[in-house]
Amino acid sequence: MKVILLQDVKTLGKKDQIVDINDGYARNFILPKKLGIEATPANLNSLKLQKANEAKIAAENLANAKAYAEELSKLTVVVGMKAGEGGKAFGSVSSKEIVEAAKKQHNVELDKKKVVLPEAIKSFGTYEVTVKLHPEVQAKIKVKVEENG
Repeated sequence: MKVILLQDVKTLGKKDQIVDINDGYARNFILPKKLGIEATPANLNSLKLQKANEAKIAAENLANAKAYAEELSKLTVVVGMKAGEGGKAFGSVSSKEIVEAAKKQHNVELDKKKVVLPEAIKSFGTYEVTVKLHPEVQAKIKVKVEENG
């Protein structure tokens, strides 16, 4: 019997995969536990439509991420940092502070886990910081670290 898997099944395959299994295994285990449905022409067609819809949504998400990356690349986020003796920076700037400054200055929502800092910023100046928006899209924002008070 041909079955379309609704979930990943360890010994059979991944979700949305069509597998050929014994009738008894399908009737007694896969179908009652809602792990799969019979591969009828109607179910195969709905699977095809679902995959096309998912591909369309993925393409839209990618396009949105690219547009957002373009928008973010024009921004400069200014972060204030205390200065110690001789004008040296006191402390460091973390991704959390960058996200908070971006929200306050430009009303832009960023996830601090998506902000990539190779190492903490420990001196004044302008830096390019990478923000991961999508598995295929990254944006670079300018972060200007200035002395405050």
